[in-house]
Formats: sequence, structure tokens, C-alpha cells
Amino acid sequence: MAKMNEKISAVAKGMNTKSTARDHQIVIDEPAKMGGSDEGANPLETLLASLAGCENAVANFVAKEMDFDLQGIDFEINGELDSRGMMGEKGVRPYFQKVTVNATVHTSESEERVKELQETVDSRCPVYTTLEAADVELTPNWVKA
Repeated sequence: MAKMNEKISAVAKGMNTKSTARDHQIVIDEPAKMGGSDEGANPLETLLASLAGCENAVANFVAKEMDFDLQGIDFEINGELDSRGMMGEKGVRPYFQKVTVNATVHTSESEERVKELQETVDSRCPVYTTLEAADVELTPNWVKA
């Protein structure tokens, strides 16, 4: 088995977290109304951005394997959760209940091939499958541009 290990380091002050991944800095923060300084996306927005980035990376690997003409993907991802769980209410899970992935695929391929790409990507994307394992309702809507 080819094991991978991803690693970051982080320094947090108040609501602001500055993480370093390799030579890249990622700033995660909350809006001012939530007590942050709004220097970056919040943790939930960052998770959704990670999903888009992971789906894109895997799509590019898969497209090469499938000999698929992938020219680019535009993502709009929406996550829904009940904030009462995050605030400590018992019986309400503190993470996304539903995530909808709207992806517009720029390609010369058919809608059938786009669907095949989406299904393969969703089955191999570590972020997507982590959400799936957490019993998040995932709705992928991939369409040809």
C-alpha cells in the first residue's frame, strides 16, 4: 500500500488560524460579527473549498486515465448544517447535513461521459468520500458547459 501523509502546522490567536502547508499559508478566520477579524474564509467555507480543490485534482487525474477532454470545471458548492449542534445542543450533529456540488464541466465530451467522470471522481476523491462516510447527504450535479 502506498501511504501518504499530509501535514500542516498552525498558529491560532483568537478566531484567526494561520496554517502552513509546505510553503503555503492558509488563513482561516471568522467574520467580525462572529468575533473574528475576517482575514480569511471560515472553517466550513474552507472545507467546501477543499472539496472543490480535491474534486478538481482527482478529475484531472481521472480525465487522463479516461482520455477525457477536460478543459476546466467551475464549482458552486453549498453546505447546509443546523448551527444548534455547533452551539452544543444535544442530538443535533455539529457538521454538514447536506452538501450540494454544482459543477460545470468545460469539455467537448458528451453528457454521458461527464456523468462517468463525475461518478469516478466522487468515488475516488478523499474529501468527498470523507463527507460521505460521515453520512452527509451529497448531491452532485455535474453538467456540460
